[in-house]
Amino acid sequence: MANLKEIRSRISSVGSTMQITSAMKMVSAAKLKKAQDAITAMRPYSDKLTELLQSLSATLEGDAGSVFAERREVKNVLVVAITSNRGLCGAFNTNIIKTSSRLAESTYAGKNVSFVTIGKKGNDILKKSHYVTHNNNEIFDDLTFDNVSKIAERLMMLFEERTYDKIVLVYNHFKNAATQAVITEDFLPIKPIESEEPVASADYIFEPSKAEIVETLIPKSLKTQLYKAIRDSFASEHGARMTAMHKATDNASELKAELTLTYNKARQAAITNEILEIVGGAEALNN
Repeated sequence: MANLKEIRSRISSVGSTMQITSAMKMVSAAKLKKAQDAITAMRPYSDKLTELLQSLSATLEGDAGSVFAERREVKNVLVVAITSNRGLCGAFNTNIIKTSSRLAESTYAGKNVSFVTIGKKGNDILKKSHYVTHNNNEIFDDLTFDNVSKIAERLMMLFEERTYDKIVLVYNHFKNAATQAVITEDFLPIKPIESEEPVASADYIFEPSKAEIVETLIPKSLKTQLYKAIRDSFASEHGARMTAMHKATDNASELKAELTLTYNKARQAAITNEILEIVGGAEALNN
């Protein structure tokens, strides 16, 4: 059994760790509320805009169709992996890295697969075994639509110039503070709605024309889609970190209680031994 000094040192160390994890939990909880409100308010607009553009794009034929809806033979694939800049958030980053690697090694095996990483953690791991063309760590320092638009414009340019035939987003979808689901989502080309019912059956009046409206709204829709994915990941990160720090705090509390019990037992045993030594010495003097 460890001596009393060692146990006291461990109790102090665990107590300090518990204070840190508890503080990190509260900070993440505060940031989560703001991030959750932002993504919850944005989803309906983003989903409806994407649905509208998919419907309109599907009705355009021939040369009237958008280049961003063009279907090609998939030879070159770009995977956009969205992680975080910091750790201590459980399996949040690991799940994205595993899913992204699986796309390169299994789903698109035999294709030329490249990566664009958003977040330091994903870049640090993926660049060791895959080709990372660009990294965007700085986006989380000022997460705004304008800053995300620059990344989306670069992705659209790469697709338009035929550098890549398919662009895929991999990110964590925020469900609640304790649950995040990894989403693999096609970014380009635009995926038409798969339905047995006629597409765009609603009676719309287009001014100036359907083709011009689609060409104007598609870039905005793609920027919004990427912004929503990063916002989703951002909220998921704080939820994952809050949950991880909550569990870490609980584990530290349990460990501290166990160490305190061990310390009390060791202290009691030491006092008992001292009493026995005193009593034994007194008996020896009497004899």
